[in-house]
Amino acid sequence: MTDDVAARSAGTDSPSTIPHENKDWTWVLQRPCPDCGFDTTDHPGAKVPAVLHAAIERWSNLLAAPGVEDRPAPDVWSPLEYLCHVRDVCTLTTGRARRMLAEDDPELPSWDQDEAAEQGRYAEQDPALVADELADAADEAGALFAGVGPDQWGRPGHRSDGTAFTVETLAQYLVHEVEHHLHDVRA
Repeated sequence: MTDDVAARSAGTDSPSTIPHENKDWTWVLQRPCPDCGFDTTDHPGAKVPAVLHAAIERWSNLLAAPGVEDRPAPDVWSPLEYLCHVRDVCTLTTGRARRMLAEDDPELPSWDQDEAAEQGRYAEQDPALVADELADAADEAGALFAGVGPDQWGRPGHRSDGTAFTVETLAQYLVHEVEHHLHDVRA
């Protein structure tokens, strides 16, 4: 977990009715997502900054709508909670990519998205502040990936569970997260 994500995740645990996510989503790097239709192979690393930039506007429009804090069902995150998650994923991915660019095949620590949501009290955060934080996090990720050289996209890293990434597949994984959660909230 990066320092920024850890700082936002600090706080008192709050009970959640959201089921914990145990699914390994890395399969989206091999085939299109049947839920949202996003195909990571259509988005090489060099396209990632543009996808992130376009998503920011869609999220901002969503946050301006009334009821952004409302869950559509007790066991489904609200748009605000999804937005907090995407913000933290952008921050986490940027930190991981920086390490992969600077170190030889670093081990990337595990991150529990459910724990981050509970400890970070996603449902209680200020939508306007979160919109600004997401824009900053997405801009930072976009700038980092825009600066990746052709010979750097293949630099490796691996999660502590052994899942291997390259800088490019990490970027593709990020844009799927962004697009998938926009689909989740129908934005």
